[in-house]
Amino acid sequence: MKFISWNVNGLRAVLKKDFMTVFKRLDADFFCLQETKIQAGQVALDLPGYHQYFNYADQKGYSGTAVFTKHAPLNVTYGIGQDEHDHEGRVITLEYPTFYLITCYTPNSQDKLKRLDYRMRWEEAFQGYVQNLATQKPVIFCGDLNVAHEAIDLKNDRTNHHNAGFSDAERNQMTTLLNRGFTDTFRYFYPNQTEIYSWWGYRFHARDNNAGWRIDYFITSNDLQPKLLDAKIHTEILGSDHCPVELDTQNLFA
Repeated sequence: MKFISWNVNGLRAVLKKDFMTVFKRLDADFFCLQETKIQAGQVALDLPGYHQYFNYADQKGYSGTAVFTKHAPLNVTYGIGQDEHDHEGRVITLEYPTFYLITCYTPNSQDKLKRLDYRMRWEEAFQGYVQNLATQKPVIFCGDLNVAHEAIDLKNDRTNHHNAGFSDAERNQMTTLLNRGFTDTFRYFYPNQTEIYSWWGYRFHARDNNAGWRIDYFITSNDLQPKLLDAKIHTEILGSDHCPVELDTQNLFA
C-alpha cells in the first residue's frame, strides 16, 4: 500500500503546475494534502476511483487539509475535538478496520517564536488525540509537522537553533511523541541519511543549493513496524516549496 503526503502551498496554485500528472504517476492508495488554502466549492477535482475529503480553515486562503483515498473509510472526522484548535482546518482522520490515518498541518511558531505558546498547547492537544486513538488501533499520521527533529534534518542547524521549527521546545515535543510509542518512518529506514529534505524556503536559491529542512513526516504506531516496507522523499517533484513524502507498507487490510 502506498501513502503520499504533500504540503502543496495552495491547491489552486499547484493544479496549474502539473499536480494531476504527479498525482497519477504516484498512484497512491492514500494521498494527503496540507496547506490547501481553499474554501468549499473553490476546487472541483476529477479523481476517478478516489473518495475526497476536505477540511477548510475559517479564514479564507489559509491552512486547510485534504485526503484522497481509493479505500472508503468506516468514519471520517475533522479536527481534534477542541474548539481552540479546530478553526484552521488542520486535521482529518480516516478510520479503517485495522488502523487510523490522520493528515495534519501543524501550526508554525512564526518569526521570533511569537506563536510558540499556542504551538505548545497544540502539541499537547494533538498528541493526546493521537495517543487516545492509538489505544484503539494503530495510527498512521502524516503531514507538515513544522519541526526538524534533529540536526541531521536541516542544512543549517547552528544558525537556525532558536528559529521556528528548530527550537528546543518543538524538537523536545517530537522526541516526547516518539518515546510514547511512535516511529519516524523515514529515520526507521534511513537513520543516518544526510542532506535529504522536504522543504526549502523561496529565498537565496535555497532549493537550488539544497538548503532545506525535513519537516514532512509519516509517523506510525510502533506496532506497525513489521508491516513497513519503505519511506521516500520525492525531492525531484516540484510545484510547491515542499515535496511529497511517501510511506510504503504491506496490505494493512489483510
